[in-house]
Order: sequence, then structure tokens, then C-alpha cells
Amino acid sequence: MADATRDDRGQTSVLIIGFAAVVLLLVVVVVDAGAAYLERQGLDSLADGAALYAADAAAEGRDVYRGGLDDGDLHLSADVARAAVGDYLRSAGAYDAHPGLRYSVAVRGDRVVVEIAAPVDLPLTLPGGPQRPTVRATGSAVVRPSSA
Repeated sequence: MADATRDDRGQTSVLIIGFAAVVLLLVVVVVDAGAAYLERQGLDSLADGAALYAADAAAEGRDVYRGGLDDGDLHLSADVARAAVGDYLRSAGAYDAHPGLRYSVAVRGDRVVVEIAAPVDLPLTLPGGPQRPTVRATGSAVVRPSSA
């Protein structure tokens, strides 16, 4: 009768290669997620700064801190806010630091809302994964006149 024992040599190699592939996949995901997170943090700072700058500029030179409003309403200008955001982003070097950067500005009552979006270059990419995903950040600022 022939020996019925099974030869298990080589099975450990398959298991090690499988675990290595899973670990490599996890490393790629963590590194890319970290890069996207850091990009979003940078865009958050830009969006907040741009919103504050735009809210101040959109107040149209009124002395909001000393109650210098005729009718008590601030009348924020959307056009001035848009131009101020563009100026802020250029002066901060945002277009050089974040190629492909886009922004939108909305004025809602006494609030200026700035949304910034930019593609991020991921350090590692998976086959079939996005090559340059877009990261978005939103910042807002409110300007309320003080009562004298």
C-alpha cells in the first residue's frame, strides 16, 4: 500500500505572500489617506483665511466695529467678496502650492462662504484607483455690526 501522507511543503510560502500583499495594500491606503488628509488641512486653512478676508472686504468699507451703519444692515457685496478671495489666494501662493485649485464664493446674508477644491497627487496609487482625486474644503466668516 502506498504512503497516504500528504506533502504540505510550499503552503507556508503561499500564506506569507498573501499576507504580504494585504500588508502592502494597507500601507498604500494609509499613505494615500494621510496625503489626502494633509492636503485637506491645507485647503481648510486657505478657505478660512479667504473667507475672513472676503468678509472684511465685502463689508464695503463700512465701520462695522463702531456701529457706522445707516440702516443696521451690512449689505455684503458678492462681487467684492469673489474678487477678495481671488486676491487672497494669489497673495498666499495657493495656485503654486495647489495646481488646479478652484474656488467658489457665496454670500448669504451676513455670512461669506468659500469652497476651495484642488486635485491631490497621491504618493502611491492602486491599479484602477483614482490618479488625482479632488479634495474640497469649506470656510465661512460672519460679519455682524456691533451696536454702539
